[in-house]
Amino acid sequence: MFKIKGEIKVIGEAVQVTEKFKKRAFVLIDDSSQYPQYINFQLTQDRCELLKDCQIGQQIEVNFNIRGKEWTDKEGNIRYFNSLDVWRIENQENIVEPLPVIPSFLDTDEDDVLPF
Repeated sequence: MFKIKGEIKVIGEAVQVTEKFKKRAFVLIDDSSQYPQYINFQLTQDRCELLKDCQIGQQIEVNFNIRGKEWTDKEGNIRYFNSLDVWRIENQENIVEPLPVIPSFLDTDEDDVLPF
């Protein structure tokens, strides 16, 4: 399990690959080093909905797993693929706490109002 924070650069549409498999990709900009890194992540199945409230330019934290696959093509050549499978996204925007309710003195008698 890995975590990374960054800014959303691209949000792709969900794609129905087969009858039983759906995926959605997005790109995150990691600017924690000297040069920004553009990292391609994928969501699968019901997790495609994790991006429904996200927008390009938004800061998020991504929890993901690294997956690797071996694949043999028709000619017998073996190839290897990696994917970064997201299982959780957290919004990193500043959370604004609601202001406390300040009682209104407009509904009181003038005798109850403090003179300052």
